[in-house]
Amino acid sequence: MNLHQFRFVQEAVRRNLNLTETARALHTSQPGVSKAIIELEEELGVEIFARHGKRLKRVTEPGQHVLKSIELIMREVGNLRRIGEQYSAQDSGTLSIATTHTQARYVLPVPVARLREAFPKVNVSLHQGSPDQVARMLIDEVAEIGIATESLSQYDDLVTLPCYEWQHVLVMPLDHPLATKAHITLEDLALEPLITYHPSFTGRTKIDQAFAAKHLHPRVALEAIDSDVIKTYVRLGLGVGIVAEMALKDDGSNNDLVAIPAGLLFGANVARVAFKRSAYLRNFVYKFAELLSDKLNRDLITKAMTGRLNDYEA
Repeated sequence: MNLHQFRFVQEAVRRNLNLTETARALHTSQPGVSKAIIELEEELGVEIFARHGKRLKRVTEPGQHVLKSIELIMREVGNLRRIGEQYSAQDSGTLSIATTHTQARYVLPVPVARLREAFPKVNVSLHQGSPDQVARMLIDEVAEIGIATESLSQYDDLVTLPCYEWQHVLVMPLDHPLATKAHITLEDLALEPLITYHPSFTGRTKIDQAFAAKHLHPRVALEAIDSDVIKTYVRLGLGVGIVAEMALKDDGSNNDLVAIPAGLLFGANVARVAFKRSAYLRNFVYKFAELLSDKLNRDLITKAMTGRLNDYEA
């Protein structure tokens, strides 16, 4: 068996079992594609495709297992090529990071700046999106490293590790009635219009779960993906804001707001760093992970990537 056979099988599936289209896409002949697939089937002793005459009709049950193995093999072939291309450029190139707006705006600037100091020949490409989009960018190899709070650990194709913990903060104008209250409860918040993140962003799951556990139904008057947008509408008096603590930097720009830690109300959140399983990581990718958190180091990441450390243990 050989890589050409694997490519022909993969492409045939991508082209809806149309061998003419498969041959055209691979710049070869249709009889050559058909012969290579049949030779692979004979060597394996199973039919990958069910046929009607010379036409492929569907992937067989053993064929489904063969396809999964072919996908793994071709993925590793891609990794081998990248090793050859990148090993001579361990200290230069482009670091592609997939992350959410909150991480890009408030968390990453310092680690990115420090990475550029350590690796001046490395350029950085930031890709922002929802946590699900971050995961997809890693799986599709648009990015090498992803950082988000929600969803990343739900993907089997990704290795994820905890990066740091953070909590939500309530924000409100200085003259808001709750601003002087000693202890704010979820019941208090359920009576107020709330301004917070879209359900797929920045720990919103924790907020919803906390209210649901108390059988409360708060009114979320406005949802956004940008912490600065949330604070803007809080300043306009539209409601009480719930934002990530990193969005309230002590730089004087938030002196017109009262900020109250809400960790006891909503619990701690964990930002996670993620890599595509079995991906080849260059030196500066490990370095950037270490700059993100003192919990991360090359040895820990390597163990996780090679299956010697699972997410729970990490």
